[in-house]
Amino acid sequence: MDSGDTAWLLISAALVLLMTPGLALFYGGMVRSKSVLNMMMMCFGAIGVVGVLWLIYGYSIAYGDSLGYLLGDPGEFFGLSGLMGPDSAGEYALEGTVPASVDVAFQAMFAVITVALIAGAIADRARYGAWLLFAAVWATLVYFPVAHWVWGGGWVEEIGTVDFAGGTAVHINSGAAALALAVVLGRRKGWLKEPMKPHNLPLVMLGAALLWFGWFGFNAGSAYAADGVAGIATVNTFGATAAAMLGWLLIERIRDGHPTSLGAASGIVAGLVGITPAAAHVDVWGGLAIGFVAGILCALAVGLKYKLGYDDSLDVVGIHMVGGLVGTAMIGLVATEAIDGENNGLFYGGGIELFGLQLVGAIGVMIYSFVLALIIGFAIQKTIGFRVSEDVEVGGIDENEHAEVGYEFGPSGSRRVAAATSAGAGAGPKTEGSKA
Repeated sequence: MDSGDTAWLLISAALVLLMTPGLALFYGGMVRSKSVLNMMMMCFGAIGVVGVLWLIYGYSIAYGDSLGYLLGDPGEFFGLSGLMGPDSAGEYALEGTVPASVDVAFQAMFAVITVALIAGAIADRARYGAWLLFAAVWATLVYFPVAHWVWGGGWVEEIGTVDFAGGTAVHINSGAAALALAVVLGRRKGWLKEPMKPHNLPLVMLGAALLWFGWFGFNAGSAYAADGVAGIATVNTFGATAAAMLGWLLIERIRDGHPTSLGAASGIVAGLVGITPAAAHVDVWGGLAIGFVAGILCALAVGLKYKLGYDDSLDVVGIHMVGGLVGTAMIGLVATEAIDGENNGLFYGGGIELFGLQLVGAIGVMIYSFVLALIIGFAIQKTIGFRVSEDVEVGGIDENEHAEVGYEFGPSGSRRVAAATSAGAGAGPKTEGSKA
């Protein structure tokens, strides 16, 4: 055991955990005010559901002995058996140079945020209990096995697909599931007919800042050591993200005539997504290229929903699935053995083979996640119901699902009392739905 590596991974676990509340702020600011609490609760709910399942059997499915390169043995580390306490000699189980328990905690945060990312696609219209059920089933049948495919000795890792910190396992995986749920739940009432602008852009910017901050743990922590690899990942995480923000703002300036704060925040996330699989496999030029291309292509991709007709509320597909594909595929172009000692992409004399392997892994994960999410989503919709009623959607999902509102108005501190007073004075009651 190395105390420096252990300390760094503990810090990284905390940084990655912070990303999910950061995502809650990012997503929460982008929805209408009547949905902000529900959106944030969907993110926080993922921490509870996925966190518990990870400790019971998720880690074992992801990192237990491989069963046919498809999943780990669920019983090997069930309840973290053999990983939490010292053995008879007083030694702790290790993962590399860190205690296995620290690895469990670090990887738990990846599982949590992967599920939370999906929630942005179905903002404003999902029943909270149904969402928690989906989170549990999808994590069990999709995320845990896919983590094994990519990092635990499964088929994606076995064929040679490179994914340093989660381009396939996290972003393509969640983006494909988001697309499936957008299909299952259908469009929001009033989509393309009513304004559905973000209600609080400062929250969005704050959320993006916390995501960027936490992402250093996400990427540099994946080095599993406080060493030069972590340093390379840190530099690329910074550089690619900066380039992606500029790329997104450039597209906005050309297309719309003005750069926006929402575009800057979205570009930041696109860059973080794009560099995730490549953070320790590319040099500065490769990192900047991945970020810039991700910023441009994701900015263009978010418009696909209007052409294809799916209502991905907060652009999970356009940013995470597309950004993950960009970063994963570009490893096959700009990876260099001068950085990782092993892989050369096409532009560095490595031929086309790595690029092909990157596409095989990415497409395999994308198809599996989409199909399983579609099946799970339809099953929930046809049994307990996934989508809220039209009245709930229009009136405000926060008040109906959680008996709370994000913002209280009126001298009494109660929006309902203020509305009743207005109605008694002859003015119509003001509801969140009518204001939106």
